[in-house]
Amino acid sequence: MDDAAPPDPTAASGRMPPWVPKAIVLFWLGFVAVELVEGLLVALRTLLLALTVALFLSFAMEPAVNALARRGWRRGSATGLVFVATLLILGVFVFAIGSLVVGQVRNFVDEAPRYVQDLEDWINDTFDADVDFDDLADELDDPQGPARRFVEDLAGDALKAGLTAVAVLFQVLTIGLFTFYLVADGPRLRRTICSLLRPDRQQVVLRAWELAIGKTGGYLYSRLILAGLSGVFHWVVLAIMDVPYALALALWVGVVSQFIPVVGTYLAGALAVLVAALNEPVDGAVVLAFVVVYQQVENYVLAPRVTAQTMSLHAAVAFGAVIAGAAVLGPIGALLALPAAAVVQAFVSELGERHEVVESHLTAEPGPRRARRRRQRGGSGGREALGARDER
Repeated sequence: MDDAAPPDPTAASGRMPPWVPKAIVLFWLGFVAVELVEGLLVALRTLLLALTVALFLSFAMEPAVNALARRGWRRGSATGLVFVATLLILGVFVFAIGSLVVGQVRNFVDEAPRYVQDLEDWINDTFDADVDFDDLADELDDPQGPARRFVEDLAGDALKAGLTAVAVLFQVLTIGLFTFYLVADGPRLRRTICSLLRPDRQQVVLRAWELAIGKTGGYLYSRLILAGLSGVFHWVVLAIMDVPYALALALWVGVVSQFIPVVGTYLAGALAVLVAALNEPVDGAVVLAFVVVYQQVENYVLAPRVTAQTMSLHAAVAFGAVIAGAAVLGPIGALLALPAAAVVQAFVSELGERHEVVESHLTAEPGPRRARRRRQRGGSGGREALGARDER
C-alpha cells in the first residue's frame, strides 16, 4: 500500500489557507508603521539632532561643572560660567577666521598686479621667452574690473552670511537650552530615569553615563589642550616672521589639526604656508618646515603625555568615524563622530573581556612600548604569567 499524503481540504475546496489573511494584514500594518516612523523621524530630525548635539555637549561640559560644584558653586551658576567661557572661545575663533579670510582675499587682489609682474619676469628670465601679462595686470588693477567686483561681492556675501547666522540663532539657542538643563539638572534627570528601572539596571545605566561623561569630556579637553599648545607655538613663530594675521592662523592651525583627524594637520598647515608664501616665499618654506617638525614633536612628545590620563583614538578609527558621521548627519555628524568613537571605545575597553596575548612575531611590539604596556596592564595574574614564561 502506498503511503500517500492526506489530501489538503483547502486545496480541494479552493479556499485560501486561514493564515494568509492574517499575514497580509500584518504585512500592511508593518508597512504603515514603518512609513509613520520614517515620516516622524524626518519631521523631528531637527529636534533629534539638537538633542543629540546637546547630549554630547553636556557630556563634555559636565566634568568642569562638577569640579566647580565640588568647590561650593551652585550647579546653575557653574553651568552658566562654563557656557559663557565656551561661547567666548567660539566667538573669538569665528571672528578671527572670518577676518583672516576676508582680509587675505582683499590683500591678494591688491597685490595681484605685482604677483603677475613677478611671474612674467620669472618666465621670461628662466625660459628666455617674451610673455606679456600687462593686459591681465591692468585688468586686475582696474577699480571696475572683475577682480575688484569679486572682492566687493565677497564683502557683501560676508554680510549676508552674518544675517543668515542670525536666522539660525533659534536653533543654536535650542541646543544651548537643552545642554544647559542636561548639565544643570543632570543629577535630577538621572534620578528620574533610575526610578523607572530595577536596581541592577540602574547600576548599568549610571556606569554607562559616568563612562560617557568621563571619556567624552576627557577626550575633548585633551584635544583642547593640544590645540592650545599648537596655537601658541605657531603664533610665536608666525609673529616673529611678521606673517599677516598670525593669531588667526595660529587659531586655525590649532583647532583644525586637533579636531579633524589625519588630514587636519595638512589642511591647517597648508593655509598657514600659503599666507606666509604670499607675504614672502622664503617665509612659506620656513613655516612648512616648522609645521612638519612641530607635528613630529606633538605626535611623539606632547600627545602621549596629554592623553595618558584620558583616551587616545587610533588615527584610522578617528578618520573612519568622521567619514561615517559625515555620511549620517553631515558636518555636525563629523564633529560628533570623535567623541562618539571615544565613548564606544571606552565601552569596549570597559566591558570587553581581555586575555593574555599569545607570543608571536605577528604580535611583537618594539621593546620600550611592549614593556610600557605590560606595566600599564599590571595585575598579579599578568606578572605571574610573565614570570612563568621567563622561567621556561
